[in-house]
Amino acid sequence: MTSIVNLEISGEGTGLAELVDAVPSLTCEAETAVVSNGRDLWLSGASNDEIEAGLAEASAVEEYALINGSDGEWLYNVEFADETIDIFELVLEEGGTILDASAPDGSWVLNIRVQERNDASSIYEALEDRELSPTIIRLFDTTDESHSQAGLTERQYDTLVAAVDHGYFDIPREVSMQELAAELDISHQALSERLRRAYRSLVTSELDVTPEEAEPAPSPSLSD
Repeated sequence: MTSIVNLEISGEGTGLAELVDAVPSLTCEAETAVVSNGRDLWLSGASNDEIEAGLAEASAVEEYALINGSDGEWLYNVEFADETIDIFELVLEEGGTILDASAPDGSWVLNIRVQERNDASSIYEALEDRELSPTIIRLFDTTDESHSQAGLTERQYDTLVAAVDHGYFDIPREVSMQELAAELDISHQALSERLRRAYRSLVTSELDVTPEEAEPAPSPSLSD
């Protein structure tokens, strides 16, 4: 039976600790569908100049490149040094899939899907062996969890609830994306990206597919 384990681990050894040391107010959210050599990270909590200075200062960061973003949240591709622990690969090797990864206060908070509960134990032990101080916050079967919350971070859940409350999903819509973004005090782009990540988390959790399978398919051509 598919289960979701929500756990917290130390940022030490993963490259996160060095970033937070350089920018103490930094918050981070990872894109789980990675198609590059590094990790795609949404960084916020400081100005863009402060974030770039922190990336340049952090000894665990080999290279970084700005992808997009504005108004307080920026998406960077970050390549970490070889000696850092790749938690995504570690979890995958132990039979899990990271649905969501965020770091609001210097520690990673992970939502991981596992096919068997024994896989959750294997992941915990692998993280503990690497001295990442794992703490299981929740462990539940997807059939026992509310559809509105499974696989979502608190911020994603709150955003979807706000969208429902303000009529964003009504037909016709009672609020535009620009108006909803203003209500949440975030940029239009940040809201669009947050909703997209929330949709993907719901799909990967509820339909039992990988994050890569949840990515939108290419638009069909006239010849299809």
